[in-house]
Amino acid sequence: TAFFHGDLEEQVYKKQPEGFSSKDNEHLVCKLKKSIYGLKQASRQWYLKFHEVISTFGFVENIMDQCIYQKVSGSKVCFLVLYVDDML
Repeated sequence: TAFFHGDLEEQVYKKQPEGFSSKDNEHLVCKLKKSIYGLKQASRQWYLKFHEVISTFGFVENIMDQCIYQKVSGSKVCFLVLYVDDML
């Protein structure tokens, strides 16, 4: 469900889901408010949302790999690794 949290930067329209439309409105489309699985930009939008949120907790992107974050607190260091929508 991670990809559902991504914010869209452009207007995206999609055919109505099967069973949703009737003969009177089958020409209508749905305007997406959020990202969904299957969109080309879904993973990028999820990453941008993740980065926005994790940064508020003091994590900083690693300069060598954008999927590694670190947080330093005194002598303690915490690393967070992001792989698609999983965190280690």
